[in-house]
Amino acid sequence: MSNMAEDLEEPQYETLRKYKKFEVRKYADTIQARVVTQGMDYGNAARPFRRIAGYIFGGNERQQSIAMTAPVHIWKSEEESLMAFTMPSEHKMEDLPIPNDSGVDLLHVEGEVVAVLKFSGLSRPSKVSRLQRKLTNLIEVEGLTPSSQAKLAVYDNPMSTLPFMRRNEIHIPIEWVV
Repeated sequence: MSNMAEDLEEPQYETLRKYKKFEVRKYADTIQARVVTQGMDYGNAARPFRRIAGYIFGGNERQQSIAMTAPVHIWKSEEESLMAFTMPSEHKMEDLPIPNDSGVDLLHVEGEVVAVLKFSGLSRPSKVSRLQRKLTNLIEVEGLTPSSQAKLAVYDNPMSTLPFMRRNEIHIPIEWVV
């Protein structure tokens, strides 16, 4: 069994501070391919994953393959759920081909400061919700303030990586004053 993220590019970040149970990172600007799904939850991610994977595996105006990166981000916003792949850093927005699937959006994402809680194993919805609450509490105990909704970051292929070897994270954007 191999880890998906082992040889994949990851978004650039700087670790700003390590706390006992979590760390704070500052991520650089990125470009994402993103799909919005109505009413989806973390446990039903196969369809949006296939749509974005279709784009990077040639489902675009130039039939161009784009390298896979890690992690895959999944999060909820109001009545919808979102999934995003970060595009490799070698690409600029104007260089990326237009997706054939009109439901795949390419977006420039501003860098942000996030609190990060690492975990392994399965990323079932109940576990993700529990860990999001845990990280929110840890953040608040340290006097930090969440600034946006939590995201699940999945680094390894759930189909080929044993659960105990999986690398997952909860990311919560926070207000950070230096």
